[in-house]
Amino acid sequence: MHKGSDFFVRFWGTRGSISCPGDSYSRYGGNTSCLEVHCGDKLLIFDAGTGLRPLGKQLCQNGALEADIFLTHTHHDHIVGLPFFAPLFDKRNRIRLWAGHLVPELTLHDVLVQFMNAPLFPVPPKIFAANVSFHDFTAGDVLEPKPGVRLITAPLNHPNGATGYRIDYAGHSLCYVTDTEHIEGRLDRHILELIDGADVVIYDSTYTDEEFPKYRNWGHSTWQEGVRLCDKAGAEQLVIFHHDPSHDDTFMEEVAKEAEAARPGTVVAREGLVIDLM
Repeated sequence: MHKGSDFFVRFWGTRGSISCPGDSYSRYGGNTSCLEVHCGDKLLIFDAGTGLRPLGKQLCQNGALEADIFLTHTHHDHIVGLPFFAPLFDKRNRIRLWAGHLVPELTLHDVLVQFMNAPLFPVPPKIFAANVSFHDFTAGDVLEPKPGVRLITAPLNHPNGATGYRIDYAGHSLCYVTDTEHIEGRLDRHILELIDGADVVIYDSTYTDEEFPKYRNWGHSTWQEGVRLCDKAGAEQLVIFHHDPSHDDTFMEEVAKEAEAARPGTVVAREGLVIDLM
């Protein structure tokens, strides 16, 4: 357990699209999206990519737990870790799952039942032993999963929809904005409002501006757009996130240098990185 702050985020998965094992990804990590956020004694988890599995192994060492898992969306790279999250198989645990992009057409429970169903998966979600509940909301709603923890949400521009989050706690703010595509020359007003004055902004930086024209309509953004958004919104620190599978450690080292020069204090997310907000 990290003891440095009452409000912090730890990265368990930083990769986008598909996990990438191997030495070429050892520094920045090959697991897909998963964040562990602590607001005092309150545990929030954002996304359930392959990084959720090692997080679950660590959490099991701490005994019974209560946690909220907030999904940006339900594409495979953001939910594939759920069936392998060990705390879901412990009846002592209470876990709430949240999604803001599905209703009214679908519910989160329906989607996960389809995902964990033959012939795609051998067992359904009812195999979970923990007290598991499913909560659908509409991106744009304000949530309060625990007293003193406020989540502002916003819709993101991504195929099939996605949700951005702002966590406000004890006078500080952390924003998680991934799987969103920008429109060149136009800053996204939903994101600008969400990240206004934030302490830390974790942003979808799958591509570079140079690469972006080849990937229009794929639903992702660039680290340079993250710089532009944070500058306009007066956000303090930008964290580059959701690294493309083709971007190995050597590539990301160059991104880190360029981003530091463009906006000092910007960091590239890597597995194990902890950022204190207090």
